Amino acid sequence: MILGIDTSLGTAVAVIEPDGVVRAEVDSPDPRGHAEVIGMLIAQALAEASIAPGDITHVAAGMGPGPFTGLRVGIAAARAFGLGGAHGRGIPVVPVASHDAVALAVLLGDALRGVETPRFAVVTDARRREFAYTVYDGVDDDGLPVRAVEPSLSPRDDLDATLERLGAARRDATHIPAAMIALAAARAVQAGRTLASDEALYLRSPDVTLAATPKRVVA
Repeated sequence: MILGIDTSLGTAVAVIEPDGVVRAEVDSPDPRGHAEVIGMLIAQALAEASIAPGDITHVAAGMGPGPFTGLRVGIAAARAFGLGGAHGRGIPVVPVASHDAVALAVLLGDALRGVETPRFAVVTDARRREFAYTVYDGVDDDGLPVRAVEPSLSPRDDLDATLERLGAARRDATHIPAAMIALAAARAVQAGRTLASDEALYLRSPDVTLAATPKRVVA
């Protein structure tokens, strides 16, 4: 059983079987309340899947791209459940690029309809008049999306011209399907592959940083 968690946009949690059968999928579209709902959604997903925490064999973590504050909540939850949770069993945490989950959903949907998928870009709103995008070119022999261009940032007004130059159709995403995070992880584990770094793909540095020098404190 694979638990998928992503907080790069809203908060999404799913439980799937290794062959892709979805046992449970729950989410919250709120782009800010990740910490408030992540524990509840994990518990809800496990309950809907009718399994105990000890039945989970892998945890798939969406690594972004996403904002600093939101993204780290899901990654921390995945690591706490996998590496430190479940009675200390040390469940493997599998990192997955969040855009890969959207791409996998697009590719599977087109395949089920018998439609060929041209080169496309998964696009998410990065705020501050910017978009994050990743370009994909079909699937490989392991059934995983092939990245033609790695996750990148583009000014809002330049994005369409950039994608036209890359020959990629635009696919805007407003949520990340946690079931596809888990499915990508399942296929990666089966193929013995690593899909993403353990480091989060933050869109930019956090707004709040430590001061370079200590501030003076006066009475």
